[in-house]
Amino acid sequence: MSRVVPLSKDQKMSAIRCHHIIKRYGETQVVHEFDLDVADNEFVVFLGPSGCGKSTILRMLAGLEDISGGDLHIAGRRVNDLPPQERGIAMVFQNYALYPHMTVRDNIAFGLKRLKVPKAEIDSRIKEVSDTLGLERYLQRKPAELSGGQQQRVAIARAMIKTPKVFLFDEPLSNLDAKLRNHMRIEIAKLHQALKTTTVYVTHDQHEAMTLADRIVLLRDGRIEQVGSPREIFERPRSAFVAGFIGTPPMNLLDMWVEPPADGHVVLRGPFGTVHVDPRRFALDGRARVTLGIRPAHLQVDTNEGRDGGFSGEVQLIEYLGNEVLVSFGQSGGEDGGEISALMPSAQSPRMHDLVRFVADPQQVHLFDIDTGASLLHAGTPFH
Repeated sequence: MSRVVPLSKDQKMSAIRCHHIIKRYGETQVVHEFDLDVADNEFVVFLGPSGCGKSTILRMLAGLEDISGGDLHIAGRRVNDLPPQERGIAMVFQNYALYPHMTVRDNIAFGLKRLKVPKAEIDSRIKEVSDTLGLERYLQRKPAELSGGQQQRVAIARAMIKTPKVFLFDEPLSNLDAKLRNHMRIEIAKLHQALKTTTVYVTHDQHEAMTLADRIVLLRDGRIEQVGSPREIFERPRSAFVAGFIGTPPMNLLDMWVEPPADGHVVLRGPFGTVHVDPRRFALDGRARVTLGIRPAHLQVDTNEGRDGGFSGEVQLIEYLGNEVLVSFGQSGGEDGGEISALMPSAQSPRMHDLVRFVADPQQVHLFDIDTGASLLHAGTPFH
């Protein structure tokens, strides 16, 4: 869990503080002691598999779910018991939630009209947000006349026009096709750079998280598994769960036996072969088995005839990715440990059922406790 530290006066402008936040449904606790500080203007992404609690936490921030325990502060003010409209937040939902009988203009203005904001100010704000989001030509249309991406922009405009302290996005792009999703992701990134509004964004899509976030909060079963920048989480996963969840294609995770050190190295032996690791990098004392993690991009074709260890097997699957291919290989019949994958240039692609051998880059190897999944990398160890 993140360490909670005092916020300075400047940090409190639109910062969020979650201190020991808990959510229960009856006797079932689904969010456990959630501690997180989101700085003013920061873009934080909640990422994790279905059922990990990310949307529930977002809805507690928004005031759409009661908080069962702990304290939530927004802009230095405890808001546990405040209704959504008094929290200084605006939320963009997955399903747009536009009024089909209203024009785009009226949808955008709806919240301000309810607050009885003067018409001249409403008109001024509509012009500003529609210019920012490229909606000027659509203001007189109905939502049914718009594409999915245009409807999502209207939903964002409706949130923006309130000039909130905090933006909350709940899987806003999941209903769009791949091309539109990529376009809207870029638009949201540009919008954040322009507005500098504190943002919390929920997604199950790691590509969105890696490209949008200042920090990622990776959740598992209602608990924080790791918080860090996209680079920190990718390069220094704190657990086998993080290592396997982050990265496309996913990291290979293999159970290995630890052999006694020899010639300054420890040899790890498994069903596919061996890996030589520097024992100074990892907490290996007294361990007989570990989980080894190696990304497909960090396996290279063995040109040293096995003298540095390596993995071998029969090619089971070749996935063409354009400039690269993902080669999955293993024992014939898929026995003795399943498959392992390597990423390599398409021009060097083997053929189905070829026997292949790859060696792991020793500087890119990860080791995890086989029972707890915790990383065994010594703190402060450089990663290349």
